[in-house]
Amino acid sequence: MGWMAKVRTADPAGSPSMSARSKDFDSATAVSPRVSNGLKEFLWLASDTNRGTILDLGPAWQATLTFFAEKGYRITSDDLLRTWWAFLTGEEERLRSLGINAERPTKDALAEQFLEDSLQYPEQSYNGILMWDLLDYFEPALAIRMMVRIYDMLKPGGVMLALFHSRPAERFHRYRVADGQTIEMVPAASFATQVRVLQNREIQDLFGKFRSSKTFVGRDQLREVVFLK
Repeated sequence: MGWMAKVRTADPAGSPSMSARSKDFDSATAVSPRVSNGLKEFLWLASDTNRGTILDLGPAWQATLTFFAEKGYRITSDDLLRTWWAFLTGEEERLRSLGINAERPTKDALAEQFLEDSLQYPEQSYNGILMWDLLDYFEPALAIRMMVRIYDMLKPGGVMLALFHSRPAERFHRYRVADGQTIEMVPAASFATQVRVLQNREIQDLFGKFRSSKTFVGRDQLREVVFLK
C-alpha cells in the first residue's frame, strides 16, 4: 500500500532513536502543559510490570521516548493518525486517476483495507497503549475494527490511556509526555479533521470488552479515560 508510517522504538538500555521535529508543528505557538491525572493513573497501573512494553500511537517525540526508556520500558511509536490520513489521501488520488465513473469504496471497505497493513502487532504484546485523542478523528467503521485489534494487542492486565473532546476542538494538537503527571499539548498543522464528539454510550460500546475504566474530566473540555484489560 506504501503508506506505512515508520515505527520508532526505544530500548531501556539505549537512547531513543529520533527527535520528533517537523514542519507540521507550530513553533511560534506555545506548547501547553497539562496536569494529567489520567497519565498518572496509567503509569501507576503499568508499574505492576517489570520491563514492560508501551505502544505510543502518536508521533515519536524524543521526550516521550526518553521518559519511558529511562523507566525501563521498551517503547514503540506508531503515528497511526498520520498513516490513516496519508492512506485516505492516496485513495483519493487513486480515484481521481480512474475518472469520475470510478466506484468509490465504502467506509467499511476502506477500514478493512487500511488495517491490512496497519497495527500489525502480535497479540498480547503490550502492557500499555497511549491512544491520545485518535478516536475523535476516526470514522466509526475504522474505530470499531481498530479497537478489536488493539484489545488483542494488550496483555492481560494491560492499560490504555485515551482522550476525548467534549466539544469540537478549537485547534489541532499532538501530545507528548513531559513527566510522570504532565502531558504537553503541541499545536500542529491541522492535516486531520475531527470526525465526531463521542458520547459516553459510544465510548462504553467501543471499550466494552475492558473490565474497568476511570475517567478524569478537565476544565478544558478534554476527558482522560484509563481502561484496564
